[in-house]
Amino acid sequence: MYAATRRAYVSKLKKGRFVITAPQLRAARALLGIDQRRLAELSGLSVPTIQRMEASEWMIRGNVDSLMKLIAALEAAGIELIGEGATSQAGGRGVRLKVGFNPARISGADDAETSSGESLP
Repeated sequence: MYAATRRAYVSKLKKGRFVITAPQLRAARALLGIDQRRLAELSGLSVPTIQRMEASEWMIRGNVDSLMKLIAALEAAGIELIGEGATSQAGGRGVRLKVGFNPARISGADDAETSSGESLP
């Protein structure tokens, strides 16, 4: 089961169809009302790993196993990650960014760049 799940995730990751962003991670934690320490416990990751993931500028960087543990923990806790252009399968309440919105405009970091060096819209 784990190997099949890992292969499917890696395939999606390579095709660019599934990524979790740092803002999604912070929002998921806020929706659950948990701190970084509790997320680390739930995911089996260290607090510094969670901190590094959340400190990413946009797309979370990490090894596949860590990302899978993180996503599995969030999903087990009730979070549904919705990719860009995707619809919610569960139909629950949610919050998402509008297409083309640059969160850096609100935070004051107008010169924000993605982890790949591209400017955000």
